[in-house]
Amino acid sequence: MKPSQHKGLERLYRRRVPPEEVITLDLARELVELSREIRRQLGLLVNRSGDVEYVIVGDERGLYIPELSDYPLGKKLLRELRLIHTHLKGESLTDDDLTDLALLRLDLIAALQISPVEGQFSIQTAYLAPHTPGKAPYRTERPQPFSRFELDFASFVETLESSLHQAANGTRVIMKGEERGILISVTKASLDEAEDSIEELKELARTAGVEVLDTVIQRPRQFNPRFLMGEGKMRDVVIRALQLGASLLVFDQELSPTQIRSISAMTELKVIDRSQLILDIFARRAQSLDGKVQVELAQLKYLLPRLTGRGVQMSRLMGGIGGRGPGETKLEMDRRRIRDRIARLEKELKELSHGRYQRRQKRVKAGLPIISIVGYTNAGKSTLLNTLTQSDVFTENLLFATLDTSTRRLRFPRDREVIITDTVGFIRSLPKSLMGAFKATLEELQDADLLLHLVDCSNPRFEEHISQVETILDELELETKPRLLVFNKTDLLTEMKKKDPLTAMKVRQASRRLSAIAISAADRKSLAPLMEELQRRFWPQETAIAGQVIPE
Repeated sequence: MKPSQHKGLERLYRRRVPPEEVITLDLARELVELSREIRRQLGLLVNRSGDVEYVIVGDERGLYIPELSDYPLGKKLLRELRLIHTHLKGESLTDDDLTDLALLRLDLIAALQISPVEGQFSIQTAYLAPHTPGKAPYRTERPQPFSRFELDFASFVETLESSLHQAANGTRVIMKGEERGILISVTKASLDEAEDSIEELKELARTAGVEVLDTVIQRPRQFNPRFLMGEGKMRDVVIRALQLGASLLVFDQELSPTQIRSISAMTELKVIDRSQLILDIFARRAQSLDGKVQVELAQLKYLLPRLTGRGVQMSRLMGGIGGRGPGETKLEMDRRRIRDRIARLEKELKELSHGRYQRRQKRVKAGLPIISIVGYTNAGKSTLLNTLTQSDVFTENLLFATLDTSTRRLRFPRDREVIITDTVGFIRSLPKSLMGAFKATLEELQDADLLLHLVDCSNPRFEEHISQVETILDELELETKPRLLVFNKTDLLTEMKKKDPLTAMKVRQASRRLSAIAISAADRKSLAPLMEELQRRFWPQETAIAGQVIPE
């Protein structure tokens, strides 16, 4: 039944509630009598000015709350709407009522409990509560006869909003535009692997400028095709995110378009996955024309199958984390225009690739040995290039600080020279859809005479990082390329011996077992063994002069 089909329901839209009251006695009576008459639950969504914004007609057991597009949550902690509805059999607030309260972030929810005695009814209210570990995200009051019910709603909601903000923000000042997220991993891998992966996702989030509020790991027997995790667990996560004032949910696993739509339908938070987070970092870091074209192409290919929704669903993909690169206007394109853009970018990429090929051929013809520095992201590749050649390639303690390749000349004694190239770092579980963004790097590796595999040996997961890089190199059909393993950041091992002696011992054992050269890329004095080994490999007939590094 629609409100327009019943004159009594139509009248409800014209009623107004004083801001200091939850609902007036006259309006409550009218709502109860109409509910009795049509034998259905009735609900009113009232804004803080006291206007009835929505009249909801349910059935005997419940209501279906419509999409509240006129009252978007945004970064607010409360929606500025309260729900007052009837319970025909006098029942208390249900789990569904309380879930709606938490998910929709209503100011308050109230049930008018209809008594068998005509004209009599009680009221029960519930409201959100500041986050407390182990406790429900709401407080439920005991039912009481409506005639005894007293609550200054305006003062109540002001106090509630203040306490929620204080709990969510603590004493930290939230910068305008800053993203706050919860990281989620749903995997069948071991707990240790899951924790390692979520730690890496934390670093990716930090690089992308996301403050991590919490992490969630679930290891289900079976993946839920709609939500990846169980629906109940998903609701708990969303409620927790809203409690903490999160604006973003980041999944460690790649989500299908269907899963993103299903999760987004449950919340107005942005929902992205690991791939989209990496793409966002690429969009920030790309400086060269090659890099920018590759990133935009990768983003458009990733977003194309996900641009099937409209309205809120589309807005969740626009702006902020996960929305850089193509930009808002491109996300509003229809599929045909996006495909046309992809075709133009692919053509442009081929032309750029031809230019790179000609530049590489000139280097090959010059007869100079080519060294490519490869390794896991944040292993110190750019720092090593800077120290060896006294250049100023951008470095920062962030994942993917370098996206564009950098090439320099490195001079040895007796006027010997090599070309040395810094490359983008690898990372675990890199989706194949992102491999295109590495194209320039991969082309450089094909021409290399030596792959200098740099490892951050101070990272507790250094052995796994070695394995990941080796696997990616093999997938790129570079397994026959000569490689030199170099353990970097050895200056941090002294401190590691105190905090984690077992890992420090593993580093020493692995260095001997793998015949790795130990260096600290930031210390030129420590590079002498590396220089000797490079000179031995390229000019074995000559005697290396230890420690003599001559920049161009």
